[in-house]
Amino acid sequence: MGFCRNSKKSPWLWGLLMGILFLGIGAFSGQFDVIWRKAVMICMECIGIG
Repeated sequence: MGFCRNSKKSPWLWGLLMGILFLGIGAFSGQFDVIWRKAVMICMECIGIG
């Protein structure tokens, strides 16, 4: 954890930036559609529509 102490910026900022980076990579590789379909199916099953 020496990296966090030596950094002048807050550790949460690095986590936020890494999260945005990985979300972007996943979206550009086509994973957004897969995750969206799974989320919709789970939601429809829980509510009882589907």
